[in-house]
Amino acid sequence: MAGEDSGAAAEMEALIRRLRLHQAGPSPYDPAPAATPAVVGDGELFRPRRAAVLVCLFRGAAGELRVILTKRSSTLSTHSGEVSLPGGKAEEGDADDAATALRESKEEIGLDPALVTVVASLEHFLSKHLLVVVPVIGILSDIQAFIPVLNVAEVDEIFDVPLEMFLKDENRTSEEREKMGQAFTVHYFTYIKGNQKYLVWGLTARILIHAASVVYGRPPDFPEGNAHFNLPKYTKDCSSMLAALANH
Repeated sequence: MAGEDSGAAAEMEALIRRLRLHQAGPSPYDPAPAATPAVVGDGELFRPRRAAVLVCLFRGAAGELRVILTKRSSTLSTHSGEVSLPGGKAEEGDADDAATALRESKEEIGLDPALVTVVASLEHFLSKHLLVVVPVIGILSDIQAFIPVLNVAEVDEIFDVPLEMFLKDENRTSEEREKMGQAFTVHYFTYIKGNQKYLVWGLTARILIHAASVVYGRPPDFPEGNAHFNLPKYTKDCSSMLAALANH
C-alpha cells in the first residue's frame, strides 16, 4: 500500500512539473495598450471584464484524475441550475488570475487556497456576456483535507467527474450552431452518479475539453468545432454584440 501511495505521489509530482511548463498562447482578448487614448472619435474603447475559473484536479480512488464541478444555485439570475467550474469575476484586490480563481473557489465551496497548488493558466475564453475567462489549473493533493462548505446563495451542489471524459466521445452529444456568420459546435456531456444526472455543456464544456487536452497531451476523439468571436472595439458596439451572443 505504501508503495502504491508513493507511486501515485510521484506521478502527481511529475504532472505538476509538466503542467508548469505549459505556455498559453497569446490572448486575442487583451485590452488595448494603456498608451491608446480612452476615446477615439466618438467612441470609448471597450475594455472587457475579466474572470477566472479553477480547474481543480485530484486523484480519485482508482487513481484517475478528477475535476471538481458545481451546480449553480437555482435562484441565480444567470445560468441558474447549470453546471460550472468554481470561479468568477476579478476584483481590484486580486493579484492575478490564480488569485481570482482561488478567492472565488473559497467563497463558493469553502476550498482553502492553501490546499491547492496552482500549476498553469490556460488559453483565454470569451463568455456570451463578453467576459474574458481564464482557466487556472490547480492540483489538490489531499482530497480528504477538503471539507466543502457551500455558499447556498451561489451553489446548490458540488460533485466531481473524471477529467478524461471530456476527451471521449462516450456520453457526449453535440449540435451545430451559427452565430455572427461563424459555425461552431456546442458539446453536451452527461455524467450520471447514482440517481443524479448532470449535464456539462457550453463554455464549461469547452474549457474542460481544452484542459483535458493539455493535461493528457492529446486532442479529443471528436472535432471541437470552435469559433473565435472578436471583442467589439468600442463600448457603443457592445450591446449589439451581446444581443448576437445571447444564447450559448
